[in-house]
Amino acid sequence: MRDQVDGYRGPLEVSKFAGGQSNPTYRITAASGSYVLRRKPVGQLVASAHAVDREFRVISALHAQDFLVPRAYALCMDDAVLGSAFYVMSMVDGRMFSDQLLPDVSREDRRAIFTSQAETLAKLHNFTPAEIGLGDYGKPGNYFERQLRLWERQYRAAQDRDIPDMEKLLEWLPSTVPPQQRLSIVHGDYKLHNVMFHKTEPRVAAVLDWELSTLGDPMADLSYMLMQWIRNDDLFGGLHGADFEGLNIPTVQEMLESYCATAGYDEVPDLDWYFAFNMFRLAAISQGIAARIKDGTAASDKAHVAVKRIVPLAKSAWEYAQKAGAK
Repeated sequence: MRDQVDGYRGPLEVSKFAGGQSNPTYRITAASGSYVLRRKPVGQLVASAHAVDREFRVISALHAQDFLVPRAYALCMDDAVLGSAFYVMSMVDGRMFSDQLLPDVSREDRRAIFTSQAETLAKLHNFTPAEIGLGDYGKPGNYFERQLRLWERQYRAAQDRDIPDMEKLLEWLPSTVPPQQRLSIVHGDYKLHNVMFHKTEPRVAAVLDWELSTLGDPMADLSYMLMQWIRNDDLFGGLHGADFEGLNIPTVQEMLESYCATAGYDEVPDLDWYFAFNMFRLAAISQGIAARIKDGTAASDKAHVAVKRIVPLAKSAWEYAQKAGAK
């Protein structure tokens, strides 16, 4: 820490953050301030997962462009130091919201918070990756074709039972991939829980958890963010069925308008295919978490909740696939 973090002064104390299913995350409290350490889990891991070096690279590049991410201080790939690769970044002070209805926020601020979430995503998508040193951060070709190959591999590697809806999705999705809209930096998990807001103002302070980031189609992030509006049940939470007018929460259409105004889109394609893809991907991710529970490498004591989501996610994904034309 003394060698890599400007102004660091010890001694330090370390505590683990609650939540998170993938890369264990810790708060470091020192005389010079607070920092965050994220590291790979130990144990047998799925290939290409838990790439803390990629997280470090993307937030370093974005911080240099004044995008709202923590400052990345140092990356260590030597497993001998802490048992696995890790990096250290700044601690951003702000608010995280677990209840998507924002019950403790004023009516006026509630709308501004969601609008800031949409506009911040659009600002991310407006970067030209090659111009900020991320031209090779993802592979060439259609993003969704690559993602479907990736998540099929990950799902098959962790699969422990037959789920008929997943099999139907694995057949239908690759045969109906839409043309890519543009090439952008894709966060991969852009939701309210991964966005920190200013302590007192209704605006984004930092976007967190970049493990799934790559280069790809911005519609992936946009549709993933808007899934918050189409789901509301005990397993997923969400805003579907909420009193948007009474709570002063933007509707899906208003969120789209805020995003498009900043991103420069006149309109976006129908989102049903993208909703199906994202729910399928979440089911595959949840299957991976289930596998990590079995081998003891799950990062969160709440990881078992993800296991219950696999079949409902697959069912919902297939329902949206049918809305998009699947038979």
